[in-house]
Amino acid sequence: MKPTNANVRYLLSEYARILDELRKTEVIRSKNNPLADYAEWLTGKALKLELCTKSTKGHDATKGGIRYEIKARRVTADNGSRQASAIRDLEEKHFDFLVGVLFHPDFSVMRAIEIPWEVVVEISSHNAHTNSAKLHLRDSLWDRSDVRDLTSRLTKAESGL
Repeated sequence: MKPTNANVRYLLSEYARILDELRKTEVIRSKNNPLADYAEWLTGKALKLELCTKSTKGHDATKGGIRYEIKARRVTADNGSRQASAIRDLEEKHFDFLVGVLFHPDFSVMRAIEIPWEVVVEISSHNAHTNSAKLHLRDSLWDRSDVRDLTSRLTKAESGL
Protein backbone atom coordinates (compact mmCIF):
# COMPACT_ATOMS: atom_id res chain seq x y z
CA MET A 1 0.00 0.00 0.00
CA LYS A 2 1.52 3.28 -1.09
CA PRO A 3 1.03 6.03 1.50
CA THR A 4 -0.90 9.11 0.55
CA ASN A 5 -0.12 12.56 1.92
CA ALA A 6 -3.47 12.57 3.72
CA ASN A 7 -2.86 9.14 5.24
CA VAL A 8 0.64 10.05 6.43
CA ARG A 9 -0.58 13.31 7.95
CA TYR A 10 -3.47 11.48 9.65
CA LEU A 11 -1.20 8.81 11.16
CA LEU A 12 1.31 11.39 12.41
CA SER A 13 -1.45 13.55 13.88
CA GLU A 14 -2.85 10.49 15.68
CA TYR A 15 0.62 9.71 17.00
CA ALA A 16 0.92 13.30 18.27
CA ARG A 17 -2.51 13.04 19.89
CA ILE A 18 -1.54 9.79 21.60
CA LEU A 19 1.71 11.31 22.89
CA ASP A 20 -0.19 14.34 24.23
CA GLU A 21 -2.63 12.06 26.05
CA LEU A 22 0.21 9.97 27.54
CA ARG A 23 1.85 13.21 28.76
CA LYS A 24 -1.43 14.38 30.35
CA THR A 25 -1.62 11.11 32.29
CA GLU A 26 2.08 11.48 33.23
CA VAL A 27 3.00 8.11 31.73
CA ILE A 28 5.57 9.91 29.59
CA ARG A 29 7.44 13.06 30.56
CA SER A 30 9.16 14.22 27.38
CA LYS A 31 8.55 14.69 23.69
CA ASN A 32 11.09 12.02 22.76
CA ASN A 33 10.49 8.38 21.91
CA PRO A 34 7.91 7.29 24.52
CA LEU A 35 9.57 3.92 25.23
CA ALA A 36 12.14 5.31 27.68
CA ASP A 37 9.56 7.38 29.57
CA TYR A 38 7.13 4.44 29.69
CA ALA A 39 9.87 2.14 31.04
CA GLU A 40 10.75 4.68 33.74
CA TRP A 41 7.10 5.16 34.70
CA LEU A 42 6.36 1.41 34.78
CA THR A 43 9.54 0.59 36.71
CA GLY A 44 8.80 3.39 39.17
CA LYS A 45 5.32 2.00 39.70
CA ALA A 46 6.51 -1.61 40.05
CA LEU A 47 9.36 -0.84 42.48
CA LYS A 48 7.73 2.15 44.21
CA LEU A 49 10.54 4.47 43.09
CA GLU A 50 10.54 8.24 43.04
CA LEU A 51 11.25 9.43 39.52
CA CYS A 52 13.84 12.19 39.24
CA THR A 53 13.48 15.29 37.12
CA LYS A 54 14.48 14.79 33.50
CA SER A 55 17.58 16.96 34.04
CA THR A 56 19.05 14.67 36.73
CA LYS A 57 22.41 13.40 35.53
CA GLY A 58 23.06 9.67 35.43
CA HIS A 59 20.00 8.18 37.08
CA ASP A 60 16.25 8.23 36.61
CA ALA A 61 14.80 7.28 40.00
CA THR A 62 15.61 6.82 43.66
CA LYS A 63 14.36 4.93 46.69
CA GLY A 64 15.86 5.27 50.14
CA GLY A 65 19.00 6.92 48.76
CA ILE A 66 19.57 4.17 46.18
CA ARG A 67 19.85 5.47 42.60
CA TYR A 68 18.41 3.66 39.59
CA GLU A 69 19.24 4.12 35.93
CA ILE A 70 16.49 2.70 33.71
CA LYS A 71 17.13 1.51 30.17
CA ALA A 72 14.63 -0.02 27.75
CA ARG A 73 14.59 -1.70 24.39
CA ARG A 74 11.65 -2.79 22.23
CA VAL A 75 12.51 -6.01 20.41
CA THR A 76 10.76 -6.40 17.05
CA ALA A 77 10.83 -8.81 14.13
CA ASP A 78 12.83 -6.36 12.02
CA ASN A 79 15.15 -5.26 14.85
CA GLY A 80 16.03 -7.88 17.43
CA SER A 81 18.82 -5.81 19.01
CA ARG A 82 18.92 -5.85 22.80
CA GLN A 83 21.47 -3.06 23.11
CA ALA A 84 20.41 -0.53 25.71
CA SER A 85 20.87 3.16 25.00
CA ALA A 86 24.22 4.76 25.78
CA ILE A 87 25.37 4.83 29.39
CA ARG A 88 27.25 8.07 29.91
CA ASP A 89 30.08 8.60 32.42
CA LEU A 90 29.81 5.05 33.78
CA GLU A 91 33.03 5.38 35.75
CA GLU A 92 31.54 8.26 37.77
CA LYS A 93 28.99 5.87 39.34
CA HIS A 94 25.90 8.04 38.96
CA PHE A 95 23.68 5.02 39.76
CA ASP A 96 23.71 2.02 42.09
CA PHE A 97 21.57 -0.23 39.91
CA LEU A 98 20.64 -0.31 36.26
CA VAL A 99 17.17 -1.64 35.47
CA GLY A 100 16.96 -3.04 31.97
CA VAL A 101 13.53 -3.64 30.45
CA LEU A 102 12.92 -5.51 27.21
CA PHE A 103 9.56 -4.99 25.56
CA HIS A 104 7.66 -7.03 22.98
CA PRO A 105 6.60 -5.21 19.78
CA ASP A 106 3.23 -4.31 21.39
CA PHE A 107 5.03 -2.59 24.32
CA SER A 108 4.24 -5.40 26.77
CA VAL A 109 7.07 -6.45 29.08
CA MET A 110 9.22 -9.30 27.78
CA ARG A 111 11.87 -9.34 30.53
CA ALA A 112 13.23 -7.00 33.17
CA ILE A 113 16.37 -7.11 35.28
CA GLU A 114 18.16 -5.16 38.03
CA ILE A 115 21.93 -5.08 37.57
CA PRO A 116 24.35 -3.68 40.17
CA TRP A 117 26.68 -0.93 38.94
CA GLU A 118 29.73 -3.17 39.44
CA VAL A 119 28.24 -5.79 37.11
CA VAL A 120 27.39 -3.14 34.51
CA VAL A 121 31.05 -2.05 34.57
CA GLU A 122 32.14 -5.68 34.16
CA ILE A 123 29.85 -6.62 31.25
CA SER A 124 29.58 -3.39 29.28
CA SER A 125 32.02 -2.24 26.63
CA HIS A 126 33.26 1.19 25.65
CA ASN A 127 31.88 2.77 22.50
CA ALA A 128 34.50 5.25 21.27
CA HIS A 129 32.12 6.81 18.71
CA THR A 130 29.68 7.96 21.43
CA ASN A 131 32.21 8.00 24.29
CA SER A 132 29.84 5.90 26.36
CA ALA A 133 29.35 2.39 27.63
CA LYS A 134 27.14 -0.03 25.76
CA LEU A 135 25.28 -2.91 27.32
CA HIS A 136 23.39 -5.76 25.68
CA LEU A 137 20.49 -7.25 27.64
CA ARG A 138 21.25 -10.85 26.65
CA ASP A 139 19.26 -13.76 28.11
CA SER A 140 22.40 -15.06 29.83
CA LEU A 141 22.32 -12.04 32.17
CA TRP A 142 19.25 -13.47 33.90
CA ASP A 143 21.27 -16.59 34.83
CA ARG A 144 23.73 -14.64 36.97
CA SER A 145 23.46 -14.83 40.76
CA ASP A 146 24.44 -11.16 41.19
CA VAL A 147 21.41 -9.73 39.33
CA ARG A 148 17.70 -9.73 40.14
CA ASP A 149 14.95 -10.76 37.74
CA LEU A 150 12.23 -8.09 37.85
CA THR A 151 10.04 -9.50 35.10
CA SER A 152 7.18 -10.63 37.34
CA ARG A 153 7.13 -7.32 39.24
CA LEU A 154 6.91 -5.27 36.03
CA THR A 155 4.33 -7.54 34.40
CA LYS A 156 2.24 -7.32 37.58
CA ALA A 157 2.44 -3.50 37.48
CA GLU A 158 1.63 -3.61 33.78
CA SER A 159 -1.43 -5.81 34.36
CA GLY A 160 -2.78 -3.21 36.79
CA LEU A 161 -3.05 -0.60 34.02
